Amino acid sequence: MKNKKPNQLINEKSPYLLQHAYNLVDWYPWSDEAFQKAKNELKPIFLSIGYSTCHWCHVMEHESFVDEEVAFILNNNFVSIKLDREERPDLDQIYMTACQVLTGAGGWPLTIFMTPEKKPFFAGTYFPKVSKFNKIGFIDLINRILDVWNKDYFQVIESANEITKSLNKNVTYIIQNSIDFNVIEVAVSKLQSTYDEYYGGFGSRPKFPMGHNLSFLLDYYYFKNDDSVLKMVEKTLIELRKGGIYDQIGYGFHRYSTDERWLVPHFEKMLYDNALLIIAYSKAYSITKNEFYKDTVNEIIEYIARDLTNPQGAFYSAEDADSDGEEGKFYVWTEIEIDEILGKDSEFFKKIFNVNTDGNFVHEIHASSDGTNIPHLVKSYSELATDFEIEESDLLKRIGTLKQKLFEIREKRIRPFKDDKVLTDWNGLMISALALSSKYLKNNNNLIFAINAAEFIIDNLYKGNKLLHRYRDGESKFDANLDDYSYLCYGLIMLFKSTFNPKYLRIVFELQETMNKEFEDKVNGGYYNTKVENIDTIARIKELFDGAMPSGNSIQMMNLVELFNITSDITFRDKVDFHFKATLSTINKYPSGATFYLSALLKFQNPTKSLIIITENNQFKIPDDEIEVVVLNNENKSKLIELIPYLQNFTLLNGKTTYYYCENFKCNLPVNEI
Repeated sequence: MKNKKPNQLINEKSPYLLQHAYNLVDWYPWSDEAFQKAKNELKPIFLSIGYSTCHWCHVMEHESFVDEEVAFILNNNFVSIKLDREERPDLDQIYMTACQVLTGAGGWPLTIFMTPEKKPFFAGTYFPKVSKFNKIGFIDLINRILDVWNKDYFQVIESANEITKSLNKNVTYIIQNSIDFNVIEVAVSKLQSTYDEYYGGFGSRPKFPMGHNLSFLLDYYYFKNDDSVLKMVEKTLIELRKGGIYDQIGYGFHRYSTDERWLVPHFEKMLYDNALLIIAYSKAYSITKNEFYKDTVNEIIEYIARDLTNPQGAFYSAEDADSDGEEGKFYVWTEIEIDEILGKDSEFFKKIFNVNTDGNFVHEIHASSDGTNIPHLVKSYSELATDFEIEESDLLKRIGTLKQKLFEIREKRIRPFKDDKVLTDWNGLMISALALSSKYLKNNNNLIFAINAAEFIIDNLYKGNKLLHRYRDGESKFDANLDDYSYLCYGLIMLFKSTFNPKYLRIVFELQETMNKEFEDKVNGGYYNTKVENIDTIARIKELFDGAMPSGNSIQMMNLVELFNITSDITFRDKVDFHFKATLSTINKYPSGATFYLSALLKFQNPTKSLIIITENNQFKIPDDEIEVVVLNNENKSKLIELIPYLQNFTLLNGKTTYYYCENFKCNLPVNEI
């Protein structure tokens, strides 16, 4: 049942909050009004955190938040606050940390009970309305919470104070005298020990693609030339692309696989997963020149351009797993449907993509198939071409025609919900992915794609040297966090390295200055996730380890290494040196959990090859090798020299395009030929 009249969420911009605007629960957004109401009425706060494409968030809403009995208890005894974790990652991280401290685990929906002073005293995740799955029912839970609040109020307050104190415990790192590069080998060894030799990937079910882990191993291969590492990555990338975790009809990767075979995914699609995998497949192509990886990158980008890009060029956040009330319904097919749509070609398609009468979609809850199929590959295209005794190019052409027919029919189905908010950090990551892919794949369209998104972010979320986190429906809102600053810097650095436009480097310098002033821990090392003056939060947290995305600290370390390589400014080198020495003792505890950080460490460990190109007519060549390139031309020269003063010493030789090449801290004489 839903309210005829909306609750307090109706004026919000968040798609997730708006999904709950007609719940029977009288939700408030995170606001002074809500906390003041709780203080005035001395009520506990029920804080529910989720996001618009979270399947179990939908389940809990349908079971409890539109239920009259649940709503009656909450509305009369609690102040209920609904929070979009993607809009407020700063708050989500604090209360997720509290949940992990209290329960040893976390996830979404995140269920928090806290005092009017925002201090948590109970935490959990999904709760069914009534007790099942060996979990307490939500009705029983809120009644127990209410009973404890009324009978043991002062004990609850004391407990909340202690939990909050533990969240604010100052982490003092052991600052080392030198950088321990051996941590890289330890991380590689750990990944090797969890590698699935049969299906690729790491660990057991559920299995996540973790594109940054794959990129780290590719970086390791590049610098260390370890064929066993490349073999692991290639196996994983191939199995991922063949599996049901990849949308074989409309392209793009789903969130994760519920099984070890990459067959049955959790069907939501996230911008950041696809960005990280664009980077991994692009790097793999640059090393192997395997067209399969290049084609995969192009398909992912086709999906992003078609379904996750706004008219102004910025990127939406995600697509839901559910449509028409069922997870995966948009993506699966019965054999009868395939036969009706493809006719005489259906047998060919079914053999290629393993469609059968019984179905292969085994839902993780029901543990049985309903006769629907997730198209996936078991064999490679070359093996299939041999089986069908045709050329691989002809096979791919025929497959492409059939997939297009299915795609056109699928587009007429009820689509999964699209979360169309634009997030600065996620856009920064996709900008970097597109810029890198344009370099590795020699595709200028990808670069234009990245530039359009960057210009949107600069125009709409970068205002007067102040960066904001979220844009939606004409509104830019919420102070940016470390992830926003670091990810956008990373994207703009990659854009500068592709365009040599000083504008992007200038903005990076400005953002770095803000990070050093507002986020940096100059005593213990690392960067806090929020600014000093953020009065909305009860704790400042510093996250070094990566999650589904690299941490802001990991990205920031890469930025500092990149900036030192680009500018040769020793202040960047000194900052890199300090933060590595300060934080490596912590990274050493779980090095495979900070692989993007270790990619930065690899890059810092290995001397950079650099090439300065001076040209008047923009007639120049760039080698395929991994090399730092800066191009000075008539358009950018004066502004670029302002940012990188040492470049003023480079001039034309013989009035022609001139190349200055340096390697291992020594430079060669300038030449006119690459």
